[in-house]
Amino acid sequence: TDCAVKFRPKRQLVCSVEDDSGTVVMRFLNFYGSQVRQLAVGTRVRMYGEIRQGFFGAEMVHPKYRVVAEGAPVAKQLTPVYPTTAGLSQATLQHLIGNALESIDLDDTLPAELLAQRKLAGFRDSVRYLHHPPPAAELALLERRAHPAWRRVKFDELLAQQLSMRIHYDKRKQITAPSLVPRVALTRALLDALPFALTKPQQRAAGEISADLARAYPMQRLLQGDVGSGKTIVAALAALQAIENGFQVAIMAPTEILAEQHFAKFSGWLTRLGVTVAWLGGNLAAKPKREALGKVADGSAQIVIGTHALFQDNVEFSKLGLAIVDEQHRFGVRQRLALRQKGAKGGARAQPHQLMMSATPIPRTLAMSYYADLDVSVIDELPPGRTPIATRLVSDARRDEVIQRVRDACMNGSQAYWVCPLIEEAEADEMPVARKKARGRGGMDALQLQSVIETHEKLCATFPELRVGLVHGRLAAADKAAVMQAFATGATQLLVATTVIEVGVDVPNATLMVIENAERMGLAQLHQLRGRVGRGAGHSTCILLYKNALSALARERLKIIYENTDGFEIAREDLRLRGPGELLGARQSGVPMLRFADVSADADIVESARDAAQALLQSKPQVVELHLQRWLGGRQNYLRV
Repeated sequence: TDCAVKFRPKRQLVCSVEDDSGTVVMRFLNFYGSQVRQLAVGTRVRMYGEIRQGFFGAEMVHPKYRVVAEGAPVAKQLTPVYPTTAGLSQATLQHLIGNALESIDLDDTLPAELLAQRKLAGFRDSVRYLHHPPPAAELALLERRAHPAWRRVKFDELLAQQLSMRIHYDKRKQITAPSLVPRVALTRALLDALPFALTKPQQRAAGEISADLARAYPMQRLLQGDVGSGKTIVAALAALQAIENGFQVAIMAPTEILAEQHFAKFSGWLTRLGVTVAWLGGNLAAKPKREALGKVADGSAQIVIGTHALFQDNVEFSKLGLAIVDEQHRFGVRQRLALRQKGAKGGARAQPHQLMMSATPIPRTLAMSYYADLDVSVIDELPPGRTPIATRLVSDARRDEVIQRVRDACMNGSQAYWVCPLIEEAEADEMPVARKKARGRGGMDALQLQSVIETHEKLCATFPELRVGLVHGRLAAADKAAVMQAFATGATQLLVATTVIEVGVDVPNATLMVIENAERMGLAQLHQLRGRVGRGAGHSTCILLYKNALSALARERLKIIYENTDGFEIAREDLRLRGPGELLGARQSGVPMLRFADVSADADIVESARDAAQALLQSKPQVVELHLQRWLGGRQNYLRV
């Protein structure tokens, strides 16, 4: 209705645009003469931009606009604005995507009765609605991805994932595995020798695993439980079932410390029963390594425990029947596959059974989506007699009080951990891949956080009356083992460590843990570290030292860990804060992340898709094939194994 160049307060092009809903001002601080001519009074335009309240009412500064020729039809939908990339303009993207929407097959792959039953919109309408919503669309619902059109797209994506996982699960039944029937002699001898009775969840998990091992197709079961819930003894019972059937067992852990803890426990429990337990660590000297490899190859080593060394080419088993992988999320899909294939290399032509363990509880919705190809056993109860761990949040400004607390605990006969997040360089051997990448992106961390070596020196000076040990990922395996042994026997009172002690360390006399820079750590890691204390009868405390000026996210994490001791609840909160990527760990190297659905926010859709997948697989295989072809392009597998 008006368009003119104005010079106050400075030169600018100001145009008033009017439609049935009102008037808005377009303001251009930088413009060309051609624009003045192009935007003459009476010109029809389509425009978009951020509306703000100007001195004379609503206005847009430098909006995008398009002149609509006289008599040309005006689109009845909103114009999509896509994220652009170098070399592709918005106009080009809109043109390409518009052509794709016209030419691509958007016919429904799902039967009408399923859509009606689950109140789902049509697929074609949903996709087009998301690209070109009408002016009256509920934009808030679209932005939150809560609109029925979004729900349909999410459902289809989750359904493809569920179908793929279930197909993979069912194909396992076509593979041969040794049938390891229960024989009670060794199992009963072990249970009789234990100074404790199994909890009901432990008994239930052991029974589920035993039933799987007796089948003639490979078990793929995830055993999960909170820190200290007693997963290891359940794994030992599974190992005995394999041994009593004449098969070997491989136990793989991500770190030397955790593997050594397993070696000590399994040796203590099983050697007295006549079971041979062999150690195959990555840093074994040449002669002991040759001897260990020989025992593995001739079958005299019934249980073989180690780290990544177990799946190397030179390790050949005589008759591998069961592979146990602890902290399985730290291993990639290929690594677990390499260990599983050891059964085919050796005398046992069948594929070994596989038991995966995790002390990082996996929320139910995550298990239903990314772990739908596995059976899951849950130990959801701690053994009796475990004293709850008190968690304290303490500002770094009160460090002197914490130091006195450590002194008092150690002088009274207890032991303590002092945990630092970093050493002077990355712990190359024992840091998960995701964390290495994060360190590469944020290299200032090494400068901002004190090194564990400097902290050890300071604490040695602060506590001349105490014996202070030091362990980190750069220590040689023998030195690391010596430090841990000294702490386990009480020769060392205070252990300064990196997060290398996150899993597998079990010292009942350690009742106090101090974690430096707790605000920098994730919930799962804090919970794992906290679980290193509280393993004896004494009252235990975990002190989280934090630097002030906390971010909102760090504050929320510390609040959650302070208020919760239940690992499953902490895992649910972790999923809410971070999404599935980091919780899945290395597993995501074999599983693409979902592009549209969020397993935490869309838990109800996950359940609906799971139920629909089971029904379709039973009654409509042709629908399954069409749906997977659309979403997976014929790959038909979310896993690469």
